[in-house]
Amino acid sequence: MEAFNSSRVDALLSSRSETRQLEFKAATNNYDRTKLLQYCVALANEGGGLFLLGASDSPPRRVIGTTAFEDPVSLETWVFSKLNFQVSVHEVFHPDGRVLVFDIPSRPYGSAYHIDGQYLSRSGSSLVPMSPDKLRSIFNEARPDWLKENVRTGLSDAEVVDLLAISEYFDLKKMSLPEDRSGIIDRLFKDDLLQSDSQGLTISRLTAVLLAKDLGAFRDLEMKAPRVIVYNGEDKLNTRLERTGSRGYAIGLRPMVGFISEQMPQNEDISSVVRESHRLLPQEIVRELVANALVHQDFSSTGFNPRVEIYSNRIEISNAGEPLIDTARFIDVNKSRNDRLAFHMRQLGLCEEKGSGIDRVISQTEVSQLPPPQFRVRPNQTVVTVAGYRPFSDLTMPERISACYQHCALKYVLDEVMTNESLRDRFGLSADKSSSVSQVIRACVESGMIKPDESAGSSRRNARYVPSWA
Repeated sequence: MEAFNSSRVDALLSSRSETRQLEFKAATNNYDRTKLLQYCVALANEGGGLFLLGASDSPPRRVIGTTAFEDPVSLETWVFSKLNFQVSVHEVFHPDGRVLVFDIPSRPYGSAYHIDGQYLSRSGSSLVPMSPDKLRSIFNEARPDWLKENVRTGLSDAEVVDLLAISEYFDLKKMSLPEDRSGIIDRLFKDDLLQSDSQGLTISRLTAVLLAKDLGAFRDLEMKAPRVIVYNGEDKLNTRLERTGSRGYAIGLRPMVGFISEQMPQNEDISSVVRESHRLLPQEIVRELVANALVHQDFSSTGFNPRVEIYSNRIEISNAGEPLIDTARFIDVNKSRNDRLAFHMRQLGLCEEKGSGIDRVISQTEVSQLPPPQFRVRPNQTVVTVAGYRPFSDLTMPERISACYQHCALKYVLDEVMTNESLRDRFGLSADKSSSVSQVIRACVESGMIKPDESAGSSRRNARYVPSWA
């Protein structure tokens, strides 16, 4: 293992931001022992990392020295007695002061650490309880993958062809349908969508979720069928229509998106000179969000179908499971809960390349000058809401700030930067509204969501902005 010395401390300080593997605290004179244990638990639960005392916790980071915990050897023993896992404590005498480095191991696979019954993780530099969904995901690591488990066994070639939408699958693959069943079965084997055992052919839940002619023909899959509910107004009081899909996701996605588009109300677009009527949302936004909800749902969760709810002024798309990453990082970070499902959906041209789906949603909302999508986390659910067009004057300040952050983050991932002018364009505003846009930018900076781009210098006229995590 690389030694902890002054040079390595300097390298850690040069990190542009704290990460899930790195935390700094000043602790000039002392540090609370309970808080130390809590950070050890939180970092271990996030895969392990380093916790430094004696360094400033905000940029520009530098060594300021600490007199806390004068006996690192006895401290190691005490931490182990409290947590039952080994944390190595390194004492580094840096030219600018003494630094303590706590080298914290990762939690065991399929398990999480707690202190006094609290399973902790971090949100920024703060400690927060781990969500029930995250805990369940950790505890399920050691269990068989739900999608990999076989759901129908001992099948013949004819039964496989009868259960799966074979011709539609070959259409999506842009391949000719084989002339006989053996060619079909061979293709499914090559695509890792079919297995066999001593009793015959077997279909996994993954294959059924993708290609089932009828999800109800497979155990436990009926509750994974997506529901579309259409309301007459802006609330749930009057339901006009409800439909539950029955086909596998690969076969049913495009018809479902078409059905949703047909049910959307007309929305008058006055952002252009000529008033035009359009569907509430572009179909591309619907397709990306529905595909995301299907692919990223928590299949181990029961009692909640993927759901699309259409109101007169917005669409809400929900799926079981809390996201694996902060909703604020959907634009630049991707972490899939169901990699194999996502892989097959991409192979069939039904999902965008990894990590680009939400980028495209944000881009399309900007082109259409829609309010910013809202990403919300409820207990064991993720909900995305996209509303129809409203002019800048009708947007609330929180909506304006959210749109500013999303625009800034999208620019950053495209290797561009946000300016007052680019944000005006996003809102469809003329140059004489630059002061109104400046107010939004200032509020977004004050919220800690974005920051000035230091490389642009101090000129307000040429000010550029990047996300706070950049």
